[in-house]
Amino acid sequence: MLLLTVAVVKIARRVLVTLQLKLASLESLMTLAARSACRSWIAAIACVAFVQNVRSDDWPQFRGPNCSGISTSDKPLPTEFSGDKNIRWSVKLGDGIGCPVVTAGRVFTCAMVDKKTIGLFAFSAKTGKELWKRTWPAGDLPDVHKTNSHASTTPAADAERVYFYFSTLGLVAVDAKTGQDAWLKKLPEPYFVFKWGPGMSPTLYKDKVIFCQDDDLYPAIYAFNKRTGEIEWKDDRSDMAVNYSHPVIVKTKTGDELVVAGTGLLIGYDPQTGQRKWKARTLLRNIKTTPVAVGDMLYISLQSGGIANQWLATADQSDTGNKDGKLTKAEMQAFVGERRIPESFYKKTFDRGDANKDGKLEGKELDVAFLSPDNFAGARFDAESAADEFIIAVRAGGTGDVTKTHVVWRHPTKYTDHIVSPLVLDGRMLLIKGGGIATCFETTSGKSLYGPVRIQNDGDYFASPIYGDGKIYIAGENGHIVVLKNSPKLEILAENDLGASVVGTPAIADGAIFVRTRNGLVCASN
Repeated sequence: MLLLTVAVVKIARRVLVTLQLKLASLESLMTLAARSACRSWIAAIACVAFVQNVRSDDWPQFRGPNCSGISTSDKPLPTEFSGDKNIRWSVKLGDGIGCPVVTAGRVFTCAMVDKKTIGLFAFSAKTGKELWKRTWPAGDLPDVHKTNSHASTTPAADAERVYFYFSTLGLVAVDAKTGQDAWLKKLPEPYFVFKWGPGMSPTLYKDKVIFCQDDDLYPAIYAFNKRTGEIEWKDDRSDMAVNYSHPVIVKTKTGDELVVAGTGLLIGYDPQTGQRKWKARTLLRNIKTTPVAVGDMLYISLQSGGIANQWLATADQSDTGNKDGKLTKAEMQAFVGERRIPESFYKKTFDRGDANKDGKLEGKELDVAFLSPDNFAGARFDAESAADEFIIAVRAGGTGDVTKTHVVWRHPTKYTDHIVSPLVLDGRMLLIKGGGIATCFETTSGKSLYGPVRIQNDGDYFASPIYGDGKIYIAGENGHIVVLKNSPKLEILAENDLGASVVGTPAIADGAIFVRTRNGLVCASN
């Protein structure tokens, strides 16, 4: 049935284009009734042609539709689920923290099969049956932070293909039904001086796969043709430092914009050409959260201690560190250890900042070294930036530098998180911070609605909150998932214990919640 549907869709699309081209020349020969009948027939074909793109149940990429964390399905979801209660199925996998995605009744996720092999898996959303499994040699991999995993990225998927990124593999597309190769695009292998490791994931926009990788050597954003894998455009982001924020689409009066956060800057792109349309100098030195788009507005939460400060702190931890407020190449290399820092990185950073050429960075030299001269973001940006936690609202649709014209509000707060993205829904912006602290703001002015208040699950948080069926699901690293009522005040409905660590953000689709635990995948439903 699926093959027949795909075939019908392809034929319908070709017929639709032909009929639309012919309609104008035929209309003058038709009666009014004939014209109406013809248009109705074409409209019916159009509905068939685009049926693949209207499944409200799909959760096609990181944090679902447009990275929002919001399910548009009206199917009921469970409030309580743990142990044997409301667990539809579960499977064991290797280590991984990439989020699951769900399209056309299939669930996709990745895992380290072993220390040298990366795997991509497809399961039936209904039964948990493994549909296919692909593996690739991972090659030599550097150490990453203990919270991270080499299987850290989230696939993106439509009804035809799955798009998956791995640091040593590049961006690969495989057939969604069979797992067979569609195309592979090699990319520069990312380099991270700090052991954060890769964490960026592809996102989808119409006929394009969008991928942003802001690493320490080759920061760039790419748009690939979904069908062929060819690069349609690329923007060099050398004015950025390391970031983990995902691109989102914003609807404006002049059309769609692709907006990406980065070091210091929020940038609006033309999604068809990759041209930078506008920038807002309102962020901090690095960002790991993803903005949320509502209409033509973007809502952002961020926390950053500053790259220079991080370098000083880590230098003091090295064998040669002496806590003198200065940074040398020897201290940098001692901290990194056996993994040698490329000379190209020193030229890009250290040598740029060492104005007096004494072999040490101190004071302002640290900022000059680790920030682009065209993007001097962070604590010295303006008086407000002495704080390192903010919530921000920016209106898209501008031209050039829109910092003074399109930043609607920007408020310091003590309760943002450096990894957990906000949930923006019904005029409210919900933040979750490590320790299980919730704060909620109204989106018109950023005024506080409630909090800080604990959600009764202490511990670390890396997954972002998601919404479906009137409920908000918040997964803690300890495996407890707190369920809140979507309300202007804090109302806790349940706390569920899955008994395994959860770092990746769960998915909602087909009346179920799909949770990637550290070593498995769990499906919960009524």
